[in-house]
Amino acid sequence: MQWYTFGQMIAMIRLGQKASTIDEVRIIRRTTKGIIWVNGRQQGQCVAIQDYLFSDLWRIYDDEDSVISLSERQQYEQQEYHMLENQYMEWWAERKQQKDQS
Repeated sequence: MQWYTFGQMIAMIRLGQKASTIDEVRIIRRTTKGIIWVNGRQQGQCVAIQDYLFSDLWRIYDDEDSVISLSERQQYEQQEYHMLENQYMEWWAERKQQKDQS
């Protein structure tokens, strides 16, 4: 089993997967709408990044509730990649334009 800090977990979790703390008090799931709480009083709400989350270690896993089709995951990840690529290209064009004006 591999454990992640909160930042590492956010970078590694894939669409449809769940992550839990060592004691399984906190469980979250990555959806197309963001990362949501699976349990507790905030169940179903988006996770707000708070200080206490950074002290936990997280385990990423798939289970019956979080199973998502491979094609849906790949399609979403491809779309996410293109959005990041477009943002980078826009940033690069703006940076180049600023240098040209200098």
